[in-house]
Amino acid sequence: MLRVDIAKQLGEFTLAASFASEGRVTGLFGASGSGKTSLVNIIAGLLRPDRGTIVIDGDTVDDTAAGIHVPTWRRRIGYVFQDARLFPHLDVRQNLDYGRRMNGLTEDPALRRRVVDLLDIGALLDRRPGKLSGGERQRVALGRALLSKPRLLLLDEPLGALDEGRKLEILPYLVRLRDEAGIPMVYVSHDAAELRQLATQIVMLRGGRVTAFGGVRVLTGGS
Repeated sequence: MLRVDIAKQLGEFTLAASFASEGRVTGLFGASGSGKTSLVNIIAGLLRPDRGTIVIDGDTVDDTAAGIHVPTWRRRIGYVFQDARLFPHLDVRQNLDYGRRMNGLTEDPALRRRVVDLLDIGALLDRRPGKLSGGERQRVALGRALLSKPRLLLLDEPLGALDEGRKLEILPYLVRLRDEAGIPMVYVSHDAAELRQLATQIVMLRGGRVTAFGGVRVLTGGS
């Protein structure tokens, strides 16, 4: 369960969003500038709300009235950006291990095998990011996030920088992630067709406000 009820002033722009989702994949849908990335950054703890609360799995990570703001590194959240943000000087194996090491987690060979198999990246382990396609880089970024053992996965337009062919290549892996990984996701996109394939609940944002919330039916007419 993810409960969000926050307000944040960002220059001239006001973000005020409230929703509660139990979906496996909560899609944040809206045009550019609607507040999607800012909202995800607040959930991640990268931005602090001016007012309100955020609760993940019954654990309050933000409550402005009570003075609670759990730092990003303690939220147990995996974040995958539009650009994969892999370390170019590390090979895929070392990039995958980064999240685990930064979170002080012990090695879990069984989990690593499951993640590598799930994302079909076993043949890439010795390569550097510069030798990977855009789709391969995003699969490695997903793997790195999963190996940090998050309780919530945030994906900010992870297909946004890919051409149509690469999108079609990686979408099945995202569906597998939804169905097999058992980790709730918040998935940001302005592509209604993408969200129809992946999301189980939709938060529609316009001008920093939630204008609709519910199943994928709320996307009808939204693309």
